[in-house]
Amino acid sequence: MLENIDLHHVLVLDIETVPQYASFDEVPSHFTELWAQKTQYQRRDGESPSDYYSRAGIWAEFGKIVCISVGLFTAGEQPGLRVKSFAGHNEVELLKDFISLLNKQPANLLLCAHNGKEFDFPYLCRRMLINCLQMPAQLNLAGKKPWETGHIDTLELWKFGDYKNYTSLNLLAAVFDIPTPKDDISGKDVHQVYWQENNLERIVTYCQKDVITTARLLLKFKCMPLIPDNLITIVG
Repeated sequence: MLENIDLHHVLVLDIETVPQYASFDEVPSHFTELWAQKTQYQRRDGESPSDYYSRAGIWAEFGKIVCISVGLFTAGEQPGLRVKSFAGHNEVELLKDFISLLNKQPANLLLCAHNGKEFDFPYLCRRMLINCLQMPAQLNLAGKKPWETGHIDTLELWKFGDYKNYTSLNLLAAVFDIPTPKDDISGKDVHQVYWQENNLERIVTYCQKDVITTARLLLKFKCMPLIPDNLITIVG
């Protein structure tokens, strides 16, 4: 699988998102009803819009990006990985930094993420549009056919055309015997860690580990050896 993909033309990424407000009480009144309408079919019986607000980060209309982690494969007899994160409370600034990085890369750079086509890529585009930022060539899909987008989605690859089930990155890591930390937070914890614990660094670490796991999964899809820890560099 993916025999013709040159890893040095691939950028692996992951984003972490949170609700725009710390609690539902802070949401502007004209958005509370819109939130109720948006989530009416997702909420369980008896669950109110305020009860469900901790999940608002899932939607670009109600959330914001607090971390983008990226990984670029390095040259050598065995590929390594160079990981960098753009994180902060100012979404515009971190998006600008991320866009600047992509603008320095070739326009045909391939972007890779797990569930990227359903979440990461469109979420990035929507938040860039909301913040009046020009999309980099690698994310601008205008006029492109599906096979011209240059986006690799490890979830889509695993589905082989089967759209019935979602397979988590953690499950695929277990299936392919990819080591992952067992003491980390999960996606459902990001809202609390950001808004209640004010611990952005913990979120950054979690995001970076997902990038590393996705990169290793891509290598498994290519039947290549995993990147050892000593060949992974975290750029400060």
